[in-house]
Amino acid sequence: MPSVAFTLPPLARVGLSEEEANEEGRSFEVKCGRASDWFTARRVDEPVYAYKTLVEDGSGKILGAHLVGPHADEVINIFGLAIRHGLTVEDLKTTMFAYPTGASDIGYML
Repeated sequence: MPSVAFTLPPLARVGLSEEEANEEGRSFEVKCGRASDWFTARRVDEPVYAYKTLVEDGSGKILGAHLVGPHADEVINIFGLAIRHGLTVEDLKTTMFAYPTGASDIGYML
């Protein structure tokens, strides 16, 4: 279930943390980074924007996502949908999202 801390900027999480994935014996890749120089952050003058995603090795399924920054409270729902329905990195990367929106950044977070 996606959860959000409605701070400024919002902080959001869905799925597994690294610790939880390791405890379950999952094999996965972590992708994380700062995104404060991405247009979606610069457009709203937000200096804090970062992400961490966990992707299962082999299947490419999303195991977890952790976001802080503009529109994290909305974008986390896309990751929740992906987890719930077993969507893969390729599924999300090939989905067209309106630009410039938080959802249009998803492909770069994977």
